Amino acid sequence: MEFYTLSNNVKIPVIGFGTWQTPNDDTGVNAVLSALKAGYRHIDTAQGYGNESAVGKAVKLSGIPRGDIFITSKLTNSMHGYDNTMTSFEQTLRDLGTDYVDMFLIHWPNPLQYRETWQQTNAETWKAFEELYEAGKIRAIGISNFRRHHIDELMKTAKIPPAVNQIRLCPGDTQDELVAYCKEHDILLEAYSPLGTGKIFSVPQMRETAEKYGKSIAQICIRWSLQNGFLPLPKSVNSDRITENLDVFGFELSDEDMKMIAGLTGCVGFSNDPDKTNW
Repeated sequence: MEFYTLSNNVKIPVIGFGTWQTPNDDTGVNAVLSALKAGYRHIDTAQGYGNESAVGKAVKLSGIPRGDIFITSKLTNSMHGYDNTMTSFEQTLRDLGTDYVDMFLIHWPNPLQYRETWQQTNAETWKAFEELYEAGKIRAIGISNFRRHHIDELMKTAKIPPAVNQIRLCPGDTQDELVAYCKEHDILLEAYSPLGTGKIFSVPQMRETAEKYGKSIAQICIRWSLQNGFLPLPKSVNSDRITENLDVFGFELSDEDMKMIAGLTGCVGFSNDPDKTNW
């Protein structure tokens, strides 16, 4: 597995295994076990996914040393603020069965519950993140679904800049201005829903490109993400597809195909506006 180096010099595997919608039961445990067996060493979960226990169980059952696995989780929307963050983070550690996480993210910048006070609430939340980071309980801290104005506001009080911003990035939904801003500020972009929540499989141009390279559409999407400097987080509970999604290092997309894929504007819809989402 190859690695990116975050702004604080922590190394992170360039592909992560996503667990959104993965159940917190044996199906979830087996999916994560399949990913670890296939060679993934980066598992992405969240408090809001409700499956941290399954992830933690799989990590233990895998027999792989904890230090060899990069685990990310995210703060759920109802637990923003300093005290809430501290309390919910300890629950995350218990559910994962670990004494630290490799990365912890604010899952959403402007939850409905804090819509009138999101600036101050994020500042308080980030203060807790920074203290947990300095205490060695989190190796890197970051954000998710943040737009430029959310980041600018956070940085008014932050001592430590976010190492990553996890956003929806996939063919046709490229968020170019935000991507450029994050790269300018040394914030690594993690790409969730890199397969466009499955809609990409019905796009004719993607079928043609997959045939051209002798790869699956999923492999083309993940390769496109990597060549853009993103960190894709594909997800599946099918062991064959889990393995296939990691087999993306033996070929390279041409510049022409990279541009064509990016230009499939709206082919899988667009990311939600975090200031208007009722979550």
